[in-house]
Amino acid sequence: MSNNLLKGKKGIIFGALDNKSIAWQVALEAVNNGAEIILTNAPIALRMGSIHDLAKKCNCQLISADATLVKDLENLFNQAMRIFNGKIDFVLHSIGMSVNVRKKRPYTDLNYDFLMKGLDVSAISFHKMLQVAYQLDAISNYGSIIALSYIAAQRTFPDYNDMAENKAYLESVARSFGYHYGKHSNVRVNTISQSPTMTTAGSGVTGFDAFFDYANKISPLGNASSEDCAKYCVTLFSDYTKAVTMQNLFHDGGFSKTGVSQELIDLISIKK
Repeated sequence: MSNNLLKGKKGIIFGALDNKSIAWQVALEAVNNGAEIILTNAPIALRMGSIHDLAKKCNCQLISADATLVKDLENLFNQAMRIFNGKIDFVLHSIGMSVNVRKKRPYTDLNYDFLMKGLDVSAISFHKMLQVAYQLDAISNYGSIIALSYIAAQRTFPDYNDMAENKAYLESVARSFGYHYGKHSNVRVNTISQSPTMTTAGSGVTGFDAFFDYANKISPLGNASSEDCAKYCVTLFSDYTKAVTMQNLFHDGGFSKTGVSQELIDLISIKK
């Protein structure tokens, strides 16, 4: 059901790959709530994924951009402002990648070239995106920018590997740039720490299925779905959250605040 929370607003969605991705659901939800959007992803992702199908569903333009390249980001934001005939109201950064995870390198034996590549893609790209938008004055007054994070930025999850550092840096950028952007033009910058979600990227982490079940048993509301995360993003893009900035917001069914659940205690007791 649409509430038209984003009626008249214009935004850019980074990172939609397939219908399992949170960015895909955010795009659909934003359009369903009256927004006009532009989709963007790296050239290789445009060839591998099904984002062209999403662009048709959303009746929107698709612009190729490598988020690690400043010139690509400058082209993206300049094109977007021409297409929208004005500034941009909201942006979603949904980009993450660890070469060490892909190559199954354990945390105690990282390849540092891989580490730097993953940091650039997953986190430094967020600073680059913010800096380009800031310097081009591309975001509307009280605009909203969101990046997707994960609780591994604060807690240790062994198989999450160097992605934990990537997310910690990502959240720090949101706080630091959020201050400057707020002072400059009231632009809000936040991160959302989502439940483990069955995305293409998430399912690539060793033991993900087991951890998904564990988090579901701990969380009093269960794991939050990608569809519900999309709805949460829409509220943060809307004018109802104009005073929310520099926050890492947990959207995880209560997982982040729960020590242990009775369900998990019962399960352990049965095994004993």
